[in-house]
Amino acid sequence: MKNTEVIELIKNTGIVAIMRGIEEEEALHTVEALCNAGVKAVEVTFNTRGADKIILSLLDRFKGDIIVGAGTVTNPAAAAKAVECGAEFVLAPNVDAEVAEVVKSYGKVMVPGAFTPTEVLKCHNIGADIVKIFPVSAVGPKYIKDLRGPYDNIEMMPVGGVDVSNAGEYIKAGSIAVGAGGSLIRKDLLAKGNYKAIEELAEKFIYEINSAR
Repeated sequence: MKNTEVIELIKNTGIVAIMRGIEEEEALHTVEALCNAGVKAVEVTFNTRGADKIILSLLDRFKGDIIVGAGTVTNPAAAAKAVECGAEFVLAPNVDAEVAEVVKSYGKVMVPGAFTPTEVLKCHNIGADIVKIFPVSAVGPKYIKDLRGPYDNIEMMPVGGVDVSNAGEYIKAGSIAVGAGGSLIRKDLLAKGNYKAIEELAEKFIYEINSAR
């Protein structure tokens, strides 16, 4: 898939579902539920055991229905491994020019992490396609609006503390999309195998995001 298509898909659906510390079978059931709800972009964090195998498994089962990204990629070797196992986009919690260089050399979408205005600009300067604003739990949607003032040419995606109650506000503030992890793929629901509840929660996220546009 072309980078422009990946970015447009993320923008159009407005949400990236983040899976961390999940087992392969759980991931398959979770993504099925997310697909049913209309979520099109999922992220498997690379500090999840067997993340590369999970990505491969998801692509085997859902290719054409979703795009899969690799998250928490903090070194060049992990970046190369992530892309080689099929990740269309790579996310990090920090700014790392070497990681970005590897991802861009493969022609994939890079989403480095930033918090301060200086870090946001650094991300942009190393070739970020989207800048992950992390963590936003301490600052809220207004912070995105404030950043978008001077950086109206930089696409931003808030992560960390995004839930159903504020997802729409982040979109209104100028975010291209939101990243949702524990508030969407809840551990208590996974423990019960209640994937229908995850599907319903995803539908609520998408409703709030679409209503905000």
